[in-house]
Amino acid sequence: MSRVRFPDGFHWGSATASYQIEGAWDADGKGESIWDRFAHTPGRVRNGDTGDVACDSYRRWRDDIALMKGLGHTSYRFSIAWPRIQPAGKGAPNSKGLEHYGRLVDALLAAGIRPLPTLYHWDLPQALEDDGGWPNRDLAGRFADYAEIVTKALGDRVKHWILLNEPAIFTTIGYLAGHHAPGRKSRDDFLRATHTVNLAQGLSFRAVKSVHPNACVGTAFSMSPCEPESDDAADAAAAERWHAFFNDWYLSTALRGRYPDAFVSGPPLDRMDVRDGDMDLVRAELDFIGINLYTRTIVRAQPRDPNLGATPVGSARDGQGPRTDFGWEVWPDSLHEMVLRVTKDYGPRPIEITENGCSYADGPDANGTVRDERRIDFLRGYLGALARAIEAGADVRGYHAWSLLDNFEWAEGMAQRFGLVHVDFASQKRTIKESGRWYARVAAENGFDG
Repeated sequence: MSRVRFPDGFHWGSATASYQIEGAWDADGKGESIWDRFAHTPGRVRNGDTGDVACDSYRRWRDDIALMKGLGHTSYRFSIAWPRIQPAGKGAPNSKGLEHYGRLVDALLAAGIRPLPTLYHWDLPQALEDDGGWPNRDLAGRFADYAEIVTKALGDRVKHWILLNEPAIFTTIGYLAGHHAPGRKSRDDFLRATHTVNLAQGLSFRAVKSVHPNACVGTAFSMSPCEPESDDAADAAAAERWHAFFNDWYLSTALRGRYPDAFVSGPPLDRMDVRDGDMDLVRAELDFIGINLYTRTIVRAQPRDPNLGATPVGSARDGQGPRTDFGWEVWPDSLHEMVLRVTKDYGPRPIEITENGCSYADGPDANGTVRDERRIDFLRGYLGALARAIEAGADVRGYHAWSLLDNFEWAEGMAQRFGLVHVDFASQKRTIKESGRWYARVAAENGFDG
């Protein structure tokens, strides 16, 4: 049995998001978010669940920090709710919101845990959606203003920042597919939203740096290695276009100042509302690249599609990897492949694994123990693959398990459990799962027996 080791100083942590755990949806001057509106709309979320209470972490954050400290976490990726800071998405900040996150940051530092806040994890102020949402390019400037407010308030203590969480997901599912907030289904809205988000990334990067030039700033990108369905050259080309669209659309713009070659006939710049000078504005020399990864994507050529000429046909090949309770394939090599692809394409830039995890419904047994062996197997496999990528030259600085707590899983409501810690949503009792204890040993030893 070989020993899997990680570099000295490697960060072991977990990740959460404000709407998914905080609750207190209308407390202390917080404004309505698009997820408040979406979840309160009948038929939008499974079982009618909402994030009104979620894990009640807005009030129980001290308990959650104590859990992390006891489990040996050295980094905590959380998100700041924009509507808590600016209830209408503009104007003077809400002092109670800033004070809440200030207390959270201070307590994390006192516990020896690095605060890693995300400025936007999908809970857009509803008032800004009413003004047009992400398809409205004015939102980019609003986001930069918000980023400056938060950085001025917390930047003396917070050294690492994440600007956006999974822009490819919240634009696609929120504005094209309509399954997530705000629930729109418009190709043109979607295309404009992607460009506004890229503008927001560039402008907010400069806003943070203008306040604290030495801040370490990145974005958490949703990524998945794209494999052709067959050995056919058309499938291989389609997989590369899908990679350019899903993995590179917001990264190539930041680091190269151009949209990648995802569309068969080139990016639809007019429909995206790209204007003179915009490609200078989208540039952001990110200090690190955050990777959120769960599985791989299998891609087939689709000649009838005039846009990408490609279609995903699933995240698995028949009979290969096992499935999680969410139906996602467990394929550890996907993390190894993605990390090395990013390293090859963008050079030896620091990488943080900002999300990786799995949903299994295991609950407490008669003795109160949550025996989630499948999650331990998942973590062992993906962490082993990550260690191989580091050995091959990738500069990975940390790993954040998704998630610290079972929580509100967007349109799935409370139906999917990703946590290292089980949450009884009726009583809010927290129970550390066996996977959480295993992960704590990995953090303590900076490795494990493979």
